[in-house]
Amino acid sequence: MARLADRLAEFEGTAGDRRAVARAARDLHDSEPFPADADRSLTPETVVANLDDAPHGDVIERWNWWLGALDLAYGGYAEFQLGTASDDRSRTDG
Repeated sequence: MARLADRLAEFEGTAGDRRAVARAARDLHDSEPFPADADRSLTPETVVANLDDAPHGDVIERWNWWLGALDLAYGGYAEFQLGTASDDRSRTDG
Protein backbone atom coordinates (compact mmCIF):
# COMPACT_ATOMS: atom_id res chain seq x y z
CA MET A 1 0.00 0.00 0.00
CA ALA A 2 3.07 2.26 0.23
CA ARG A 3 2.75 3.50 -3.34
CA LEU A 4 -0.96 4.25 -3.01
CA ALA A 5 -0.46 7.90 -2.00
CA ASP A 6 1.39 8.47 -5.29
CA ARG A 7 -1.35 6.75 -7.29
CA LEU A 8 -3.99 8.95 -5.65
CA ALA A 9 -2.49 12.06 -7.28
CA GLU A 10 -4.87 11.54 -10.22
CA PHE A 11 -7.73 12.70 -7.97
CA GLU A 12 -8.39 16.21 -6.67
CA GLY A 13 -7.17 16.91 -3.16
CA THR A 14 -4.11 17.95 -1.23
CA ALA A 15 -1.07 15.85 -0.43
CA GLY A 16 -2.45 15.62 3.10
CA ASP A 17 -5.76 14.30 1.75
CA ARG A 18 -3.92 11.64 -0.25
CA ARG A 19 -1.89 10.63 2.81
CA ALA A 20 -5.07 10.39 4.89
CA VAL A 21 -6.74 8.13 2.32
CA ALA A 22 -3.60 5.99 2.02
CA ARG A 23 -3.50 5.67 5.83
CA ALA A 24 -7.18 4.72 5.97
CA ALA A 25 -6.63 2.17 3.20
CA ARG A 26 -3.72 0.69 5.15
CA ASP A 27 -5.94 0.47 8.25
CA LEU A 28 -8.66 -1.21 6.19
CA HIS A 29 -6.10 -3.62 4.74
CA ASP A 30 -4.77 -4.48 8.20
CA SER A 31 -8.25 -5.09 9.62
CA GLU A 32 -8.97 -7.68 6.91
CA PRO A 33 -12.75 -7.47 6.34
CA PHE A 34 -12.43 -6.42 2.69
CA PRO A 35 -10.98 -9.66 1.23
CA ALA A 36 -13.68 -11.74 2.90
CA ASP A 37 -16.48 -9.44 1.74
CA ALA A 38 -15.23 -8.60 -1.75
CA ASP A 39 -13.50 -11.92 -2.51
CA ARG A 40 -10.32 -10.11 -3.61
CA SER A 41 -7.29 -8.45 -2.06
CA LEU A 42 -7.18 -4.78 -1.16
CA THR A 43 -4.44 -3.44 -3.43
CA PRO A 44 -3.57 0.07 -4.61
CA GLU A 45 -5.09 -0.85 -7.97
CA THR A 46 -8.35 -1.92 -6.28
CA VAL A 47 -8.53 1.33 -4.32
CA VAL A 48 -7.85 3.53 -7.36
CA ALA A 49 -10.36 1.64 -9.53
CA ASN A 50 -13.09 2.02 -6.92
CA LEU A 51 -12.34 5.70 -6.32
CA ASP A 52 -12.50 6.20 -10.08
CA ASP A 53 -16.04 4.75 -10.00
CA ALA A 54 -17.23 7.49 -7.65
CA PRO A 55 -19.47 9.98 -9.46
CA HIS A 56 -17.49 13.09 -8.41
CA GLY A 57 -15.47 14.73 -5.67
CA ASP A 58 -11.99 14.98 -4.30
CA VAL A 59 -10.02 12.00 -3.07
CA ILE A 60 -11.59 12.03 0.41
CA GLU A 61 -15.14 12.38 -0.95
CA ARG A 62 -14.48 9.50 -3.35
CA TRP A 63 -13.02 7.37 -0.55
CA ASN A 64 -16.06 8.06 1.64
CA TRP A 65 -18.42 7.29 -1.25
CA TRP A 66 -16.77 3.90 -1.77
CA LEU A 67 -16.65 3.08 1.94
CA GLY A 68 -20.29 4.13 2.26
CA ALA A 69 -21.21 1.67 -0.49
CA LEU A 70 -19.22 -1.08 1.25
CA ASP A 71 -20.90 -0.24 4.54
CA LEU A 72 -24.36 -0.48 2.97
CA ALA A 73 -23.51 -3.78 1.33
CA TYR A 74 -21.63 -5.51 4.15
CA GLY A 75 -21.63 -3.31 7.26
CA GLY A 76 -18.58 -2.46 9.33
CA TYR A 77 -16.92 0.03 7.00
CA ALA A 78 -18.16 3.36 8.42
CA GLU A 79 -15.25 3.43 10.88
CA PHE A 80 -12.86 3.75 7.93
CA GLN A 81 -14.54 6.85 6.48
CA LEU A 82 -12.73 10.17 6.82
CA GLY A 83 -13.93 13.55 8.02
CA THR A 84 -13.77 16.50 5.65
CA ALA A 85 -13.07 20.19 6.12
CA SER A 86 -16.78 20.93 5.63
CA ASP A 87 -17.56 18.50 8.49
CA ASP A 88 -15.26 20.52 10.74
CA ARG A 89 -16.84 23.82 9.68
CA SER A 90 -20.38 22.57 10.33
CA ARG A 91 -19.43 21.64 13.89
CA THR A 92 -18.16 25.15 14.62
CA ASP A 93 -20.95 27.04 12.82
CA GLY A 94 -23.73 25.80 15.14
